[in-house]
Amino acid sequence: MLKRTKIVATISDKHCDVEFLQKLYEAGMNVVRLNTAHQNFDQARAVIDNVRKVSDKIAILVDTKGPEIRTSSFGEELNVSKGDKIKLFGNPNGESKGDSLYVSYPKIVAEVSIGSCILIDDGDIEIIVIDKTEEYLHCQVDNSGIIKLRKSINIPNVHINLPSLTEKDVEFVKFAIENKLDFIAHSFVRKKEDVIEIKKILEQFNSSIKIIAKIENQQGVDNIDEILDHTYGVMVARGDLGIEISAEKIPIIQRRIVKKCIESKKPVIIATQMLHTMIEHPRPTRAEISDIANAIYQRVDAIMLSGETAYGAYPIEAVKIMTRVAQEVEVNIEPDPKQKLVRINNEITATLARSAVRACANLPIKAIVIDTLSGRTGRYLAAFRGKIPVYVMCYKPQVMRQLALSYGVLAEYMEPRTTRDHFLADAMAIIEDQSKLQLEDLVLVIGGSFGPRDGASFMEISKVKNLVKNGK
Repeated sequence: MLKRTKIVATISDKHCDVEFLQKLYEAGMNVVRLNTAHQNFDQARAVIDNVRKVSDKIAILVDTKGPEIRTSSFGEELNVSKGDKIKLFGNPNGESKGDSLYVSYPKIVAEVSIGSCILIDDGDIEIIVIDKTEEYLHCQVDNSGIIKLRKSINIPNVHINLPSLTEKDVEFVKFAIENKLDFIAHSFVRKKEDVIEIKKILEQFNSSIKIIAKIENQQGVDNIDEILDHTYGVMVARGDLGIEISAEKIPIIQRRIVKKCIESKKPVIIATQMLHTMIEHPRPTRAEISDIANAIYQRVDAIMLSGETAYGAYPIEAVKIMTRVAQEVEVNIEPDPKQKLVRINNEITATLARSAVRACANLPIKAIVIDTLSGRTGRYLAAFRGKIPVYVMCYKPQVMRQLALSYGVLAEYMEPRTTRDHFLADAMAIIEDQSKLQLEDLVLVIGGSFGPRDGASFMEISKVKNLVKNGK
């Protein structure tokens, strides 16, 4: 197996030709991310079309813009120095100039109190609210710089009542449904209602797209348990999270969220600046390698590249380095059959998955083979972080792609078979064709005696040759 930890790569329409995507896939990319903050429908569709030409196993994740505040698009940049006083107005159509700064959120004056810290452009410039009127916040600049147009605004420890979905987000959710994509990563998820709002749109169109909740602020961290009750998976987006929360707290928060996700059988992605140096340079820093290794030691499902593959100078090399680090670190990760699972919706499946991982520790089993309609059994097995590859025969192409985000899972699409023996024989043939198994190899099978819709009900261990023979 190439690796068990999955890789998510952000792809821009500026660099998405088939040959490029093929090289990324061969290097270890499992999921393509589309950042809608920087793409329109036509640009996103160009990426989707080319991804599908490379492989039907590559999952596609659409990242919504989410609720955010930005400096106005109108007026001029403000050149500020430490100690300057400026007036901050909440008017998206206002023109910034002189000592007046306009931002996109109309209620900012009412909701931000005196003493609050406002961070501009990912924290490059900090201003402090020293007074306020009914019209504006009176602020003092804490460090010199240029306040540019359309730049991000973060206000740590202040709960802003922005709508969960922008108009653009809603349109991109519908776009994802129309194009049969696999995941929607929703930005700045603060509470369960933010996830439920997207779910309602998906249910309206009878879509099986899965939601990944991006945790990027203190509210999201505080409400992680209720968010996990409603989301398919979680992305720890350390960029905005590191602006909203003190940097020294991020490793602790990351570790805690990863643990909760694994216990809940929810895929978890670690994102932001994992190989940031490689946007411009051919080699990463040792700190970046340690960051990737640390995430893998924490047993995350996936690690993500952003600018490194979207517009960086060394995208293929970045994916290859992630793959090599994963291969090196995973050798030292032991299975965890004692993992305490929560949010269990099928005790039989959970028990079989736990028993399978334990059996693989005691016998020379080369692979676990299962079939699935929803992907549930595959996710249960992934939660125990076994060393043995899990081959999942999926009866829906979209489920196959969604499992591309789950640790240690190799998913294949298969048309439903009429009998257990028929399934086993054909599954063995598919894996054999990939030169993954030999006839004398021992495999462990988890299946359902009453069809995949009723879930897993049995486990058996046998040699490949016996399973193939019985199916003929």
